[in-house]
Amino acid sequence: MRILLAEDEHTLGTWLCKALEHAGIQVEWVDDGRLADRALQAHDHDALVLDLGLPGLDGHEVLQRLRERDQRLPTLILTARDSLAERVALLNAGADDFLAKPFALAELEARLQALVRRARGVEHPRLACGPLVYDGGRKQFTLHGEPLALSPRELSVLRVLAQRSGEPLSKQQILDRVFSDDESVHPEAVEVFVHRLRKRLDGSGVRITTLRGLGYALELG
Repeated sequence: MRILLAEDEHTLGTWLCKALEHAGIQVEWVDDGRLADRALQAHDHDALVLDLGLPGLDGHEVLQRLRERDQRLPTLILTARDSLAERVALLNAGADDFLAKPFALAELEARLQALVRRARGVEHPRLACGPLVYDGGRKQFTLHGEPLALSPRELSVLRVLAQRSGEPLSKQQILDRVFSDDESVHPEAVEVFVHRLRKRLDGSGVRITTLRGLGYALELG
């Protein structure tokens, strides 16, 4: 999962980035509403965690612009104002969920997982493409029932492809989800990991195809 975190409180933002990434969630963090609006248009995310009191553009304006563009990104609001009127206003404005400060990290993680599952129509954290199965609880792929030995980066790339199996993902989309904000990684790195994964999947009935001009797709065949 890759999220955009829009939070201007730097102590909280730093802590959330470290804690969420430790839990396997990639985080792009911005501390200004204008930066959040740009990031939402430029990058691919699975969810948005949005603080209301942002400089530049406040959270309400960021949410309004997001929905006006018909971006249906699951959005969880962080708010210090936990009134009924506030919750109703946020839901009517297009928010999917909210969490009052202070909050427990475990609850934030659980709410994010639930939002993303609902958005994808997934009821269980297991991903599958034929004999290739990813168990989210164990963070492990199996192929024909046997554990598939993968490096952490190979696992991350394959998981991204499995989440959208049958649909093409560009190199940049894969980079955004796997490498987060590491600007030193070039798109060509994706080619290397795809090449390695193709070797591991060879003859299995699952393959990674190249769709010219679109990217890579995980398919049966």
